[in-house]
Amino acid sequence: MEFATWLTLFAACWAISLSPGAGAVAAMSAGLSHGFKRGYFMTFGLILGILTQVLFVSAGLGALIAASETAFAVIKWAGVAYLIWLGVQQWRAPAKPLAAAGDAGVPVTRQQLVLRGWGINAVNPKGTVFLLAVVPQFLNLQAPLAPQYLVIGATLAFTDLVVMGGYTALAARVLAALKSESHIKTLNRVFGSLFVTAGVLLASFKRAA
Repeated sequence: MEFATWLTLFAACWAISLSPGAGAVAAMSAGLSHGFKRGYFMTFGLILGILTQVLFVSAGLGALIAASETAFAVIKWAGVAYLIWLGVQQWRAPAKPLAAAGDAGVPVTRQQLVLRGWGINAVNPKGTVFLLAVVPQFLNLQAPLAPQYLVIGATLAFTDLVVMGGYTALAARVLAALKSESHIKTLNRVFGSLFVTAGVLLASFKRAA
């Protein structure tokens, strides 16, 4: 990949990462509930989900999902159900101040946060279709494709490490100032509602003609 092409890709990746979506909601939710050090593991899962999407596209599975009504519907509704489930879990989360989030009794492990993040980004046909629309613009079809896909995946991963880390820190350090149970309960319900909203928006997403 030529350097000028990569710079354009780099700018596009920042725009993708900064745009509001389920990933940003998940990162802030993790920061609010678990603090920065633990909550940041959600970002690793989100990145693994992105890399899974890139793998789908590079292997041609993304094109199958985009072209097949049935495959698209299965992945789409799995993503919708997962986001709504996360929303319900967040809505029902105990009103526990962030200062206590490091207690040994926290039920969500780092591995579970990684898996949740992976599920959010991997089971998302909208992301697959988006990559199918964007990625070909940066590929040189006359050169080996595998190294180019590696560059694309690494660039997306780097920008998400920074951006989602920022979202996690925002929630952990700014929202941590809210100590009362009523404030925490309200925030849990706000983030729960955002997850459900993301699921509803995904439900309305249609396969490109």
